[in-house]
Amino acid sequence: MFKTCLSGLRNVSRRQQVLSAATARLQHTQAEQLGMSVPSYRPETSSAKSLMDIGTRRIFNEDHDLFRQNVRRFFQEEVVPYHKEWEKAGQVSRELWEKAGEQGLLGLLIPEKHGGVGGDMFCSAIMAEEQMYCNCSGPGFTLHSDIVMPYISNYGSKEQIERFLPEMSAGKCISAIAMTEPGAGSDLQGVRTNAKRDGSDWILNGNKVFITNGWMADLVVVVAVTNREAKSMAHGISLFLVENGTKGFQKGRKLEKIGLKAQDTAELFFEDVRLPGDAILGEPNKGFYYLMNELPQERLVIALMGLASCEFMFEETRNYVLQRKAFGKTISNLQTVQHKLAEMKTEICVGRAFVDNCLQLHAEKRLDPATASMAKYWATDLQGRVATQCLQLHGGWGYMWEYPIAKSFVDSRVQSIYGGTNEIMKELIARSIVSQK
Repeated sequence: MFKTCLSGLRNVSRRQQVLSAATARLQHTQAEQLGMSVPSYRPETSSAKSLMDIGTRRIFNEDHDLFRQNVRRFFQEEVVPYHKEWEKAGQVSRELWEKAGEQGLLGLLIPEKHGGVGGDMFCSAIMAEEQMYCNCSGPGFTLHSDIVMPYISNYGSKEQIERFLPEMSAGKCISAIAMTEPGAGSDLQGVRTNAKRDGSDWILNGNKVFITNGWMADLVVVVAVTNREAKSMAHGISLFLVENGTKGFQKGRKLEKIGLKAQDTAELFFEDVRLPGDAILGEPNKGFYYLMNELPQERLVIALMGLASCEFMFEETRNYVLQRKAFGKTISNLQTVQHKLAEMKTEICVGRAFVDNCLQLHAEKRLDPATASMAKYWATDLQGRVATQCLQLHGGWGYMWEYPIAKSFVDSRVQSIYGGTNEIMKELIARSIVSQK
């Protein structure tokens, strides 16, 4: 049934369904400009019954609602029942990836001509949000589809695109991106992994850490220094496509984290890895610029997931305080609890308005790096505060792993760290403020 509902995204009519979203938004804007009434009313989250309701938010339309229904069903049927066993295993199953590929849920942003679905950024946002709404952090779909695949689609050769993207959209080739090193996190110019020319080949050496999808990855985009004589590191970094099984490429242990238990995060080691000349992604020494071009989308995706997590935690906590009794009545009758809920909902709705605006800007290719940094910093800081406050309202039960808020609490902590720490986000924002250029 789910596959049938999504057939519009996988056959001849797929393009019409996806493009209709953009058409609807254009008609909506034109109608407002002409003073005409807009045909359908879509409440914002502040006035909706639940922050996770389908059919809300003006940036979406009915086609997006249908897509969201089916994505929600996929997570409830294919992810939620198995997530606890994946947490114990430290990874999800390969079967899940292939099921997601069969349902057309991977490579949503990638053009059809490159083997993707040909959807819009709003579809990708729905995918990220629905994963947060089911409180299952294991599947690394968003990193795979919205962060790694665009590098190949935007900068890859015809051969690289044809070889990898269709398999990645099918869930048969799982991907990761390897930037972070033991001594280089948010500062990409501190990268020590390097690749040197050897005839027409490259010899890659170095190691990476905290790599999401790293253990299961079939393909890794590796950031490496290729010109140490460049006037700055920005002029001497390149990106390489390294396949699992390549001689000299070894995966370390799955890292034990305080959260994201079902997400396979690993160390990667490269020792004299010989790569053919066509393994380089784009042009040599242009890698830093490619990274800078793509990082705003990565940071927007993190913001989207952070806000959606806030919405989930709020609804989970509202349901809890409406049932939990103390002093002869439910704790929702206590003024201090009511005021805390009011504060959280207000902050979440303010954040939602800003992040949705950023999503609209990005869909129009107008999201600048500083604004993306604002979204990432604000949404993930808010996520941390909401997690703490919601757990507090659960009392001792919030500290028990069996309660969803406990998992949300530990999962939320990393959001302000990866994708560039929030301290770095503030530096980028400040730079745009004080720059005289």
